[in-house]
Amino acid sequence: MPALNKMRKKKDQYKEVEALKVTQEIRIRFNETDPLGIVWHGNYITYFEDGREAFGREHGITYLDVHASGYTTPIVKSECEHKLPLRYGDVARIETTIVDTPAAKMIFRYKIFDANNSLACSGETIQVFVDANGDLSLNMPDFFEEWRRKVGLPT
Repeated sequence: MPALNKMRKKKDQYKEVEALKVTQEIRIRFNETDPLGIVWHGNYITYFEDGREAFGREHGITYLDVHASGYTTPIVKSECEHKLPLRYGDVARIETTIVDTPAAKMIFRYKIFDANNSLACSGETIQVFVDANGDLSLNMPDFFEEWRRKVGLPT
């Protein structure tokens, strides 16, 4: 059990930046549900992407901004914990927050709430920086350091 506690502590050592939280509403569509009328589990990752894209638009770090700087940001890890089902026609709220980390990566955390404001799902994605040659960047790219300064994060 001590190894598990160390893993949790390491993951939680960097905190979400609440000032950069973005909230977006979505309506659950028919094609996102299974034959029982509940959201198929794989669609929650798409909802995370909706949240990430809303975050990028609001805070000036969209996929197009990253690409214009000569980088891509592939997801190397995703976690998704399902708490309550969402159903066809529900209106859900996605909260997306970035995690302040000194590493050359972007960590986003997500919370999806149902219409009753109950937590339906939570998760996290980790993205790394890959340059135009396909090489992994072990240091923060200049454009990302500039973005961090702009939004008030340490560089």
